[in-house]
Amino acid sequence: MNSDTEEIRTLVDNWILYRDAGDWERFRTVFHPDGRVLATWWQGTADEFIQASREGWERGISILHSHGGTTVEVAGDRAIAQTKMTIAQRDLVEGVECDVVCTGRFFDFFAKRDGRWGMVLRQPIYERDRIDPVQPGATVELDPELLARFPVGYRHLAYLQTKVGYQVKTDMPGTTGPRTEALYALGRDWLAGKVDTLDHWS
Repeated sequence: MNSDTEEIRTLVDNWILYRDAGDWERFRTVFHPDGRVLATWWQGTADEFIQASREGWERGISILHSHGGTTVEVAGDRAIAQTKMTIAQRDLVEGVECDVVCTGRFFDFFAKRDGRWGMVLRQPIYERDRIDPVQPGATVELDPELLARFPVGYRHLAYLQTKVGYQVKTDMPGTTGPRTEALYALGRDWLAGKVDTLDHWS
Protein backbone atom coordinates (compact mmCIF):
# COMPACT_ATOMS: atom_id res chain seq x y z
CA MET A 1 0.00 0.00 0.00
CA ASN A 2 1.49 3.35 -1.02
CA SER A 3 1.49 6.47 1.14
CA ASP A 4 -1.29 8.15 -0.86
CA THR A 5 -3.64 5.22 -0.33
CA GLU A 6 -2.75 5.06 3.36
CA GLU A 7 -3.44 8.77 3.82
CA ILE A 8 -6.82 8.52 2.06
CA ARG A 9 -7.85 5.47 4.11
CA THR A 10 -6.92 7.35 7.27
CA LEU A 11 -9.19 10.22 6.22
CA VAL A 12 -12.04 7.77 5.61
CA ASP A 13 -11.50 6.38 9.12
CA ASN A 14 -11.25 9.86 10.63
CA TRP A 15 -14.53 10.97 9.04
CA ILE A 16 -16.47 8.36 11.02
CA LEU A 17 -14.49 8.56 14.25
CA TYR A 18 -14.43 12.35 14.51
CA ARG A 19 -18.04 12.82 13.40
CA ASP A 20 -19.54 10.20 15.72
CA ALA A 21 -17.45 11.42 18.66
CA GLY A 22 -18.58 15.01 18.14
CA ASP A 23 -14.97 16.10 17.58
CA TRP A 24 -16.03 18.88 15.24
CA GLU A 25 -12.72 20.73 14.91
CA ARG A 26 -10.81 17.64 13.87
CA PHE A 27 -13.74 16.52 11.70
CA ARG A 28 -13.18 19.63 9.58
CA THR A 29 -9.61 18.51 8.80
CA VAL A 30 -10.93 15.63 6.68
CA PHE A 31 -12.14 18.06 4.01
CA HIS A 32 -10.66 20.62 1.68
CA PRO A 33 -12.23 24.11 2.09
CA ASP A 34 -14.56 23.51 -0.88
CA GLY A 35 -15.63 20.04 0.35
CA ARG A 36 -19.27 19.04 0.12
CA VAL A 37 -21.47 16.29 1.59
CA LEU A 38 -24.65 14.92 0.04
CA ALA A 39 -26.59 12.81 2.53
CA THR A 40 -30.26 11.87 2.81
CA TRP A 41 -30.98 14.62 5.33
CA TRP A 42 -28.46 17.31 4.30
CA GLN A 43 -26.82 18.48 1.10
CA GLY A 44 -24.30 21.30 1.17
CA THR A 45 -20.81 22.37 2.05
CA ALA A 46 -18.71 20.47 4.55
CA ASP A 47 -18.90 23.44 6.93
CA GLU A 48 -22.71 23.41 6.71
CA PHE A 49 -22.82 19.66 7.21
CA ILE A 50 -20.59 19.89 10.28
CA GLN A 51 -22.76 22.64 11.76
CA ALA A 52 -25.97 20.71 11.04
CA SER A 53 -24.44 17.55 12.54
CA ARG A 54 -23.41 19.48 15.62
CA GLU A 55 -26.89 20.97 16.05
CA GLY A 56 -28.45 17.52 15.69
CA TRP A 57 -25.98 16.12 18.23
CA GLU A 58 -26.96 18.84 20.70
CA ARG A 59 -30.67 18.00 20.19
CA GLY A 60 -29.99 14.35 20.94
CA ILE A 61 -30.19 13.04 17.36
CA SER A 62 -28.38 9.69 17.41
CA ILE A 63 -26.77 8.76 14.08
CA LEU A 64 -23.81 6.39 14.19
CA HIS A 65 -21.59 5.05 11.42
CA SER A 66 -19.32 2.07 10.90
CA HIS A 67 -17.51 0.77 7.88
CA GLY A 68 -15.77 -2.22 6.41
CA GLY A 69 -13.47 -2.57 3.42
CA THR A 70 -12.17 0.38 1.42
CA THR A 71 -10.85 0.44 -2.13
CA VAL A 72 -8.93 3.46 -3.43
CA GLU A 73 -8.12 4.47 -7.00
CA VAL A 74 -5.41 7.12 -7.29
CA ALA A 75 -4.66 9.06 -10.48
CA GLY A 76 -2.02 11.70 -9.85
CA ASP A 77 -3.44 14.28 -7.48
CA ARG A 78 -6.99 12.87 -7.60
CA ALA A 79 -8.57 9.78 -6.11
CA ILE A 80 -11.84 7.94 -5.62
CA ALA A 81 -12.46 5.84 -2.50
CA GLN A 82 -15.36 3.43 -2.05
CA THR A 83 -16.06 2.11 1.43
CA LYS A 84 -18.68 -0.37 2.65
CA MET A 85 -20.62 1.33 5.44
CA THR A 86 -23.51 1.07 7.85
CA ILE A 87 -25.60 3.97 9.16
CA ALA A 88 -27.56 3.36 12.37
CA GLN A 89 -30.09 5.84 13.73
CA ARG A 90 -32.30 5.51 16.83
CA ASP A 91 -35.37 7.60 17.54
CA LEU A 92 -39.11 7.45 18.12
CA VAL A 93 -41.12 6.33 15.09
CA GLU A 94 -44.90 6.56 15.49
CA GLY A 95 -44.34 6.67 19.24
CA VAL A 96 -42.14 3.55 19.33
CA GLU A 97 -38.38 3.69 19.93
CA CYS A 98 -36.77 2.13 16.87
CA ASP A 99 -33.40 1.41 15.34
CA VAL A 100 -32.94 1.90 11.61
CA VAL A 101 -29.89 0.29 10.04
CA CYS A 102 -28.90 1.14 6.47
CA THR A 103 -26.04 -0.48 4.59
CA GLY A 104 -24.33 0.84 1.50
CA ARG A 105 -21.15 2.53 0.36
CA PHE A 106 -19.45 5.87 0.74
CA PHE A 107 -18.32 7.10 -2.68
CA ASP A 108 -15.71 9.76 -1.98
CA PHE A 109 -13.85 12.18 -4.23
CA PHE A 110 -10.40 13.24 -3.02
CA ALA A 111 -7.81 15.75 -4.21
CA LYS A 112 -4.20 16.35 -3.20
CA ARG A 113 -3.44 20.05 -2.80
CA ASP A 114 -0.26 21.57 -1.39
CA GLY A 115 0.91 18.09 -0.47
CA ARG A 116 -2.23 17.17 1.49
CA TRP A 117 -5.10 14.88 0.57
CA GLY A 118 -8.59 16.08 1.46
CA MET A 119 -12.16 15.08 0.71
CA VAL A 120 -13.89 17.14 -1.97
CA LEU A 121 -17.23 15.32 -2.15
CA ARG A 122 -18.89 12.53 -0.17
CA GLN A 123 -21.83 10.85 -1.89
CA PRO A 124 -23.29 7.83 -0.08
CA ILE A 125 -24.83 4.97 -2.02
CA TYR A 126 -27.78 3.46 -0.13
CA GLU A 127 -28.33 -0.24 -0.78
CA ARG A 128 -30.57 -1.81 1.90
CA ASP A 129 -32.18 -0.83 5.20
CA ARG A 130 -34.53 -2.07 7.89
CA ILE A 131 -36.37 -0.81 10.96
CA ASP A 132 -36.68 -2.64 14.28
CA PRO A 133 -38.32 -1.64 17.57
CA VAL A 134 -35.76 -1.49 20.35
CA GLN A 135 -38.09 -3.15 22.88
CA PRO A 136 -38.45 -6.90 22.20
CA GLY A 137 -42.02 -7.75 21.21
CA ALA A 138 -42.97 -4.17 20.34
CA THR A 139 -44.44 -3.35 16.95
CA VAL A 140 -44.54 -0.16 14.91
CA GLU A 141 -47.18 0.72 12.32
CA LEU A 142 -45.74 2.75 9.44
CA ASP A 143 -47.66 5.04 7.11
CA PRO A 144 -47.47 3.15 3.77
CA GLU A 145 -47.91 6.32 1.70
CA LEU A 146 -45.01 8.07 3.43
CA LEU A 147 -42.82 4.96 3.21
CA ALA A 148 -43.50 4.62 -0.52
CA ARG A 149 -42.19 8.16 -1.18
CA PHE A 150 -38.61 6.96 -0.75
CA PRO A 151 -36.36 4.54 -2.68
CA VAL A 152 -36.08 0.97 -1.45
CA GLY A 153 -32.43 1.32 -0.40
CA TYR A 154 -33.12 3.87 2.35
CA ARG A 155 -36.88 4.17 2.75
CA HIS A 156 -36.95 3.26 6.46
CA LEU A 157 -34.07 5.62 7.22
CA ALA A 158 -35.84 8.35 5.28
CA TYR A 159 -39.09 7.64 7.12
CA LEU A 160 -37.43 8.08 10.51
CA GLN A 161 -35.54 11.19 9.42
CA THR A 162 -38.70 12.74 8.03
CA LYS A 163 -40.48 12.07 11.31
CA VAL A 164 -37.75 13.89 13.29
CA GLY A 165 -38.06 16.94 11.05
CA TYR A 166 -35.56 16.59 8.21
CA GLN A 167 -36.31 17.23 4.53
CA VAL A 168 -35.03 14.01 2.95
CA LYS A 169 -33.68 13.87 -0.59
CA THR A 170 -35.58 11.30 -2.66
CA ASP A 171 -33.16 10.52 -5.50
CA MET A 172 -30.01 9.27 -3.79
CA PRO A 173 -27.96 6.57 -5.56
CA GLY A 174 -28.85 2.96 -4.82
CA THR A 175 -27.38 -0.42 -5.74
CA THR A 176 -28.24 0.15 -9.41
CA GLY A 177 -30.00 2.73 -11.53
CA PRO A 178 -29.36 5.86 -13.62
CA ARG A 179 -28.33 7.98 -10.65
CA THR A 180 -25.73 5.40 -9.63
CA GLU A 181 -24.40 5.05 -13.16
CA ALA A 182 -24.09 8.84 -13.41
CA LEU A 183 -22.08 8.85 -10.16
CA TYR A 184 -19.72 6.17 -11.50
CA ALA A 185 -19.29 8.19 -14.71
CA LEU A 186 -18.48 11.31 -12.70
CA GLY A 187 -15.90 9.33 -10.74
CA ARG A 188 -14.23 8.20 -13.96
CA ASP A 189 -14.21 11.77 -15.28
CA TRP A 190 -12.73 13.01 -12.00
CA LEU A 191 -9.86 10.54 -12.17
CA ALA A 192 -9.26 11.33 -15.83
CA GLY A 193 -9.08 15.07 -15.15
CA LYS A 194 -12.10 15.79 -17.37
CA VAL A 195 -13.88 17.88 -14.71
CA ASP A 196 -12.33 20.62 -12.60
CA THR A 197 -15.24 21.06 -10.19
CA LEU A 198 -17.95 18.85 -8.72
CA ASP A 199 -20.36 21.68 -7.94
CA HIS A 200 -22.80 20.53 -10.62
CA TRP A 201 -23.40 17.23 -8.79
CA SER A 202 -26.29 17.67 -6.39
